[in-house]
Amino acid sequence: MTGNGVDAPAAPGPAPAADVQLALGDGRRIEGFVDDGYGGMLDAFVANFVDRRDVGAACCVVVDGRTVVDLWGGLADARSGRPWGRDTAAVIFSCTKGVLAILAYRLVDAGRLDLDAPIARYWPEFADAGKATITVRDALSHRSGLAALDADLTAADVVAWTPVIRAIERQRPAHDPATGHAYHPMTYGWIVGEVIRRVTGATPGAWLDATVRTPLGLHLWIGAPEAARATVAWMEPPLPDEDSDAAREAGQVAAADPAIDRGATMGGAYAFPSEAGYVTFNDPALQAAEIPGANGIATASALARLYAACVSDGPGPRLLSPRSVEDALRVRSSGRQLNGMPDDGARWGTGFQLASPPTQPMLGPSSFGHAGAGGQLAFADADARLGFAWLGNQMGGYGDARARSLTVALRRIVAR
Repeated sequence: MTGNGVDAPAAPGPAPAADVQLALGDGRRIEGFVDDGYGGMLDAFVANFVDRRDVGAACCVVVDGRTVVDLWGGLADARSGRPWGRDTAAVIFSCTKGVLAILAYRLVDAGRLDLDAPIARYWPEFADAGKATITVRDALSHRSGLAALDADLTAADVVAWTPVIRAIERQRPAHDPATGHAYHPMTYGWIVGEVIRRVTGATPGAWLDATVRTPLGLHLWIGAPEAARATVAWMEPPLPDEDSDAAREAGQVAAADPAIDRGATMGGAYAFPSEAGYVTFNDPALQAAEIPGANGIATASALARLYAACVSDGPGPRLLSPRSVEDALRVRSSGRQLNGMPDDGARWGTGFQLASPPTQPMLGPSSFGHAGAGGQLAFADADARLGFAWLGNQMGGYGDARARSLTVALRRIVAR
């Protein structure tokens, strides 16, 4: 029995994978494979198409470096009818934050970054406007007070990187880190990304490419190259929110607090997540830029392999030390946010979202990863030694249950 209350899966055995070739009633197909014992994942994956309006999606589970579930299906682009294939990638939105956190912890393991040091140790200009004592961990835990900026930025500013960095340097924090937290939807990426750039000399996308993506052969980018564009799914705007008190409260708070919209849109640089039926991050210019809190591009397989490599030895080197994983699993921020958003159970470690029932339970206390706008989810579980990812191109609304249904199915499987 593991620390999260479930048994770790058995070591990889000789059981053959079951190939999947299913036709939905409307002609769309689901393909891939599931290992013996993982059929519940297929059932949940199919149910998302039948019952929860999936357009296209993929799900992958990797245990001890071995892929045990790899499913994909539906349409990558509903406009043209392009099917979702094995190598179809998607915008992963805030799942990108978890990728950045992995890069940060790797620098910690290398002795190049101290999470409890002031950001200004690495980025001296950050100290301006009363920010001298804000630590790297404060920023990674959504406690820096910089969730929204006063500057009115443009899309060209966001793509250029430096204008955003200068705006952060000029910004006075909205609150002291000790007083609480407020989710940083976009600025998280530039704050943590600039720390990575100051330490390594490379932008976070370039550092990811050199140290993780290329060595592991992952279909994963922060700033997608032109060669990857043809693999990227077309995102559909969010479905309506669920009819619940929590959804209504979240909508009311967001409408009453302009800082929430400013944080998500970088002061009006672009609409987020969509406008007039168009998802902003379908824009090739935004996909090619480095917007490291939100515009990662990946396949589900790449994210599952990435997270599995954080907690197990697989075909490649282990990415994070046990000490870093233990640190990452400590809750740093939880409860109601300072911006008034309802407490949906979200718990934050250093850089990662932790298991947060009821909305994002993952597998339990040894899980860490990150969700993304519209329903995307990727995480590791240290006790079960696995990586999980689910990505889709039909963005969901508040209360979206597609990824949660798959994690519930996975929890039942590993508990056997």
